[in-house]
Formats: sequence, structure tokens, C-alpha cells
Amino acid sequence: MEIGDKLPNFNLLGTDGQYYNKYTYADRYALLIIVTCNHCPYSRSYWNRIQKLYARYEEDNLGVLTVNPNDANQYPEDSYDNMVKLAESLGNTFVYLHDADQSLAKELGATRTPEAFLFNSRRELVYRGAIDDSWDNEHMVTRVYLEDAIEAALDGLEVDFPEVQAVGCTIKWKPGNEPKLRP
Repeated sequence: MEIGDKLPNFNLLGTDGQYYNKYTYADRYALLIIVTCNHCPYSRSYWNRIQKLYARYEEDNLGVLTVNPNDANQYPEDSYDNMVKLAESLGNTFVYLHDADQSLAKELGATRTPEAFLFNSRRELVYRGAIDDSWDNEHMVTRVYLEDAIEAALDGLEVDFPEVQAVGCTIKWKPGNEPKLRP
């Protein structure tokens, strides 16, 4: 996906047993999708920060979805059952979706876990990439790329830095499902 592209269609099962699609948060001013997983140390280090983002902006009309696209055959820790366990251990504070066929991750052009995709009120992509500049220590963060983008999107403004390279584990694609690289 490129900045300005529209939110793709999806219909994914959440750890709460409900299905979610692109219209679930149609009443929200902006929508954040974070591609993540259970096993990756980068992703695990961000769970607390994602919870804080959710708590801070949920009342401000931001919809938050986390999505796990990893192949559970390669990484059993990323299975749906283990996703449910993780969500329960985190208090089920936000939606955690299973992208079993990896279709949403492919549509987004996701490559890493975690990787953030922020859509404005018209559901156009306005930010993609890193959450902040210190994956391994949230107390050492000096740049809050995603938070800055959320503030701009909620205010109806253009995001200053719409793309910041995500740092994390590569998505574990199912054999033969790897996306084609762009030239």
C-alpha cells in the first residue's frame, strides 16, 4: 500500500470470537491497524505501549485493531489458541485478529511485526511504519512516530512523516504465499 490508498476489505476472526471487517469502526474518526504476533521479541516489547495507545485514544474516536498474520505451522506460538491466551493475559483491552490466510497483511504490504498502518476518516492510509524509535526500552523513546501521526489524523491534518521504516521480525509467510517484491 502507498500513502493515500484506501483501506482494503477484510473479515477476520478476533480472539473474542467475533468477526471484524473494514466497517466495524466506521463511526471512528481514524483507524489504526498494527500487524503483530505472539512470538517476536519486538512485538512482545510493544504490547504494553499498544495498550497505552488504545487507552489514550479510544475515547478520541480512534479504532484500534491488532492483526497476527504469521504461519502457525512454522511458529506454533502464533496459533489462534495462543493468541486467545495472550489476549486474555493482557486483559482483552483491544481487538486481536487472526489473519489466517495472510490476505490482509499482503494487501497492506506489511513486512514486519510490529508494523503500524493508520487510516484517516476517509480510510486513506496516512501513516505506515514504526511505532517509535526504541523497540527494546519504552523509557528510552525519543520519537513517537505513530502517536504524532495519530494526533495529526485525529485533527484532520496531514502527517509530517507518513512513512518510517518498521523494525521487527519478518512476517512468517506460508510456503508459496510470500508477496512478490516490487521493483
